[in-house]
Amino acid sequence: MSFAELGLSPKLLEAIAKAGYETPTPIQEQAIPPATEGRDVLGIAQTGTGKTASFTLPMIERLSKGRARARMPRSLVLAPTRELAAQVAENFEKYGINHKLSMALLIGGVSFGDQDAKLTRGVDVLIATPGRLLDHFERGRLLLTGIEVMVIDEADRMLDMGFIPDIEKIFKLTPITRQTLFFSATMPPEIQRITDQFLHNPVRVEVAKPATTADTITQRIVNMPSKDDKLKRNALRELLGLDGVKNGIIFCNRKSTVDIVAKSLQKHGFNARPIHGDLAQAFRTETLDKFRNDEIQFLVASDVAARGLDIPAVSHVFNYDVPIHADDYVHRIGRTGRAGRKGAAMMLVTPADSKYFDAILKTISADEIQALDFTKFFEENPGTEKRRRKPDDKRKRTTKRNSRKDGDAKADDNRQPEASLKESGQDDNQQRPGRRKRSESKSSSRRREKAPEPVVGLGEHVPAFMTRAVAR
Repeated sequence: MSFAELGLSPKLLEAIAKAGYETPTPIQEQAIPPATEGRDVLGIAQTGTGKTASFTLPMIERLSKGRARARMPRSLVLAPTRELAAQVAENFEKYGINHKLSMALLIGGVSFGDQDAKLTRGVDVLIATPGRLLDHFERGRLLLTGIEVMVIDEADRMLDMGFIPDIEKIFKLTPITRQTLFFSATMPPEIQRITDQFLHNPVRVEVAKPATTADTITQRIVNMPSKDDKLKRNALRELLGLDGVKNGIIFCNRKSTVDIVAKSLQKHGFNARPIHGDLAQAFRTETLDKFRNDEIQFLVASDVAARGLDIPAVSHVFNYDVPIHADDYVHRIGRTGRAGRKGAAMMLVTPADSKYFDAILKTISADEIQALDFTKFFEENPGTEKRRRKPDDKRKRTTKRNSRKDGDAKADDNRQPEASLKESGQDDNQQRPGRRKRSESKSSSRRREKAPEPVVGLGEHVPAFMTRAVAR
C-alpha cells in the first residue's frame, strides 16, 4: 500500500515524499484512514513503528480544511517528555511544510514569554507536556474550548510519570465533541480506564503484541561475575570498542550513574555526553542535536530519553543497568533497529539483577537473547569489589581505640585526686585553696549529666526546641 491509497491530499503526499518516505508502516496503514474520517483511534504499538506520523498526518489533513489561522488552538498533542514533544513539533513542521498552519511548543525549561507571545497571536496546533500546558491555563493565557483534535502520545509513559490526573483534567477542559487519537505501547488497567471514559467508540489498532521487541534488533547480554562498578565500566568500554559500533545510547537507571558513566567514558577518550532530567533544557536539546548530527558518538541517558525519540541511525543500545521494569527494556532497545534498519542491543547483567532480568525474559522470548563470551576479559580484569585492606587501615583503627582508652584513663585520673581527698578525710578547701568553685562546678555538672547542651555559638540564649539531650 502507498500513502496515496490512504486518502491523503496531494500537498501532504508531496511533503511525505520530500521527507523520504515511500510506503506507510502497519500502524500508519490502519490508523490514518479512520483518523481522517474523524473517528477516535486507540493505537497500540511498540515504539519505533511510526506512531507519530499516524496522528500528525491526519491532524494536518483535518486542520487544512478549516480556517488558516485560529484565535484559539484547534488541536492539541500531549507528550510525556520535553524531548518527545519537541520531536512531534519537528514532525509537524516536516509534514506541514505545504500548509499555512501555526504551531506552539509548550514545554518546561523555556521562558513563558515567547510561549505567551505565540498564544496571543493564535495558533492552530498546541504541542505540550501536561505540566506546562496546565501552567499556561492556570495563568489565564489559554483556552481549550476550541480543540477539535486531541492526541495522547505514549500514554503508558504518562502513567509511569504520574501524569494521569493531569491528563484527566485536560480532557475535561476540552469539548466532548473532540476527536481523540490515543497511542500507547501497553494497556495497563489504568490506561484502559482512561480510554473507556474519554474515547467514543474508538477504532482499535494493534500492530504488534504489547511490549515485544522488533525483529530487526539483535540482543546480547554479558553475565557479570559481580556488581563491581569499576568492572562494569571496564566491560562497557570493551563493548563500545567492538566492531560495527558506529554510535549508541547507553542507558542507566539513575541520574547520578549517568553522570558517573559519562565522565568515565570522557576520561578514557570516548566522545560521550550525558542527558537526563536534571540537566538544563538548552543542554539537553543541544546534546540531542549533536548526537543526531554525529558530533557526539555516545549518549549516556536515563529513561527520559528511552521513549519516542526518533533518531533513525542508532546502531547500538547498551543497557549499563538492567531496567527495573520489563517494559522499559523494550522501550530502551527500541531506539535502535528503527524504520527497518538493523540494530543491536547489549546489556550488562550482574547477580543482583536476576529478579529484573527474569521479568524481562517473561516479557520476551528467551531465545531472542544470547550471552556474549567474556571469559577471557574477566580473567584479565578481575575487578575490585573485594577491596584489599590498606596497610594503615588497621593502624588507624588501633590508634582510634587507644585514643578512646586514653581518654577514659584521663577521665579516671581527673577523678582520682578528689576521691583520695575524701578517703583521707581532709577538706578540699584547706588542701587546695581556690578549688571550691571548680569542685562545685564539677559536682553540679554530674547532677545535670543528662541536661541538653547549648548550641555552639549561641550561648545560653537558645530556645528549648533547638537543643537536644546528648547520650553519654
